[in-house]
Amino acid sequence: MEITIKLNDMSHRYAVYHIFNIFYTFDDIKFVEESAQFEVEIDEKIKLKNDKIERVYDFDEERNKECIKRAVFKFLEEVTGDNYPWGTLIGIRPSKIALKLLSEGKSNEEVLKYFSDKYLASVEKTQLCIDVAEKEKSFVNKKENSIAVYIGMPFCPTRCLYCSFAANPIAGCKSLVELYLESLYKEIKAICSYIDEKQLYVESVYFGGGTPTSINNEQFHETIKLVYNSFVKCRNVKEFTVECGRPDSITEEKLKSMKEYDVTRISINPQSMNDDTLKVIGRHHTVESVKEKFNLARKLGFDNINMDIIIGLPNEGIGEVENTVRQIKDLSPDSLTIHGLSIKRASRLHENIVLKHEVSIAKQDELVKMYKATNNLALSIGLEPYYMYRQKNMVGNMENLGFSKPGKECIYNIEMIEERQTIIALGADAVSKVVNLETGKIKRFGNVKDVREYADRIDEMIEKKINLLDTIY
Repeated sequence: MEITIKLNDMSHRYAVYHIFNIFYTFDDIKFVEESAQFEVEIDEKIKLKNDKIERVYDFDEERNKECIKRAVFKFLEEVTGDNYPWGTLIGIRPSKIALKLLSEGKSNEEVLKYFSDKYLASVEKTQLCIDVAEKEKSFVNKKENSIAVYIGMPFCPTRCLYCSFAANPIAGCKSLVELYLESLYKEIKAICSYIDEKQLYVESVYFGGGTPTSINNEQFHETIKLVYNSFVKCRNVKEFTVECGRPDSITEEKLKSMKEYDVTRISINPQSMNDDTLKVIGRHHTVESVKEKFNLARKLGFDNINMDIIIGLPNEGIGEVENTVRQIKDLSPDSLTIHGLSIKRASRLHENIVLKHEVSIAKQDELVKMYKATNNLALSIGLEPYYMYRQKNMVGNMENLGFSKPGKECIYNIEMIEERQTIIALGADAVSKVVNLETGKIKRFGNVKDVREYADRIDEMIEKKINLLDTIY
């Protein structure tokens, strides 16, 4: 559907657009000069109307864009009848705001008032931010020479319907995989030497993707061995995570390789425990295979297993989510990450929803029930919220929330979200973030996304990354 807006002052276009996008996420929002479905007039007051209602809102003393966003939000909330508990907040790190306020000595009541006054956020969501921030306090980095290392594997068994990441289907890519690993190994060795030279402390190592376990047993063994020898061995690393991801890529041999090289945390991600949904989203595994690989990992001694599930998957309603909840509860993972489906414009899902209308997404009231069901699941198996982030174009405009048993929190996830630690990221499309703790400034460097280009330009990637790191170390 097309949503048209007549705005008298286009300098406020950005603020107005993002609030409309909360309520009309999958619609084509356009600003026009002639007749429109909505009119927004910003002058001494903020006037909004459509063909049914008209409202006028006063500016507060600051007269800034937040006043405009709040006025538009209140108006659209009345027009649609939908409830979005994060209010006008579109930033991806709400717990970071809460942590900053708490660190400044603000009380819980003052933080609650700040979120309500500025963003119209609900008490429930603000309290969640406070709870997560309190959990993060003891983990957030305070040392300049403490870093994390991320290694990316840009291959997957298949490409999921909602995916927009660097995740090339691995079938038929044998020569490309070998080319990639050769270049990745070169980058790993160069960064290992740099870390040794600068005497940096590696707090955590995260091997993600894509799907790291999509490569064959031998390739995986050699890669894990090199990562271990370069970044884990004799470094007193607190955490070594491998995002195994898809059950159809996990083998007993790969699990044994991870045990051999001291992987402390793994992630087995079903996304849904409904076979029909798995087919729709392009994941070639079954619910039974999820259970089989999870139980195999337990048998081999893994005591920190994360599982990911996604709320708002195509054609899923509360019944499907309740089925997922029941089956995940039986497995009782050590941590659980609940994602809201984000409709990225680079994904096939965006095309299927916006252009072809081939799949349906649950309505807002049902999405709220689905989120509550998964949150209740986490609490019922003894998990507590420990990190969160948000994304643009999330169904329900909710949050991605990580739960864990006490002591099983993912340190890398916390450091990544709070952005108080340098992360050196290796591999195609991996983005390094260099943090200056004194100023709080962050500099980024992203490796190229295309695998062949990454291989062709690997020396350039290494040189530029080291030059950026040298600005701090």
